[in-house]
Amino acid sequence: MKNKLLANDAGERTFILILEEGDEAFACLTAFAQQERITAASVTAIGAFRSATIAFFEFETKNYKRIPVEVQSEVLTLMGDIAVDDEGKASLHLHVVLGLSDGSTRGGRFLEGHVQPTLEVVVRETPAKLRRRRRAELGIALIDIDQA
Repeated sequence: MKNKLLANDAGERTFILILEEGDEAFACLTAFAQQERITAASVTAIGAFRSATIAFFEFETKNYKRIPVEVQSEVLTLMGDIAVDDEGKASLHLHVVLGLSDGSTRGGRFLEGHVQPTLEVVVRETPAKLRRRRRAELGIALIDIDQA
């Protein structure tokens, strides 16, 4: 993965990340957020994966149903945010829509994607701190706006 700082205005940084063939996107983005100490940002991306794993949250069971996508797909949109979790580590919440060769799509919570041939990511940081806290009654972690 390559990255470049595109802008740094009044504490708001904008980066471009270029992931290369074979990179695992979620791990790369998490490592980048940790390295840059990003505490609040939005993320957008386009590109392609040779395989990916997305998920659907089943509210009744409070678990994510994993959905493997084991074919080449176009990343029609990948978007979400970066906050920090209860341990102060980067917490990414990303969703993706993948386009398949027959024109159909698959979408959901983004868990993993193996890049082929590229993924172009823009990270727009804000000079804030967003805290994602685990909500036991829901089974997921959500941004706690009172802690922002």
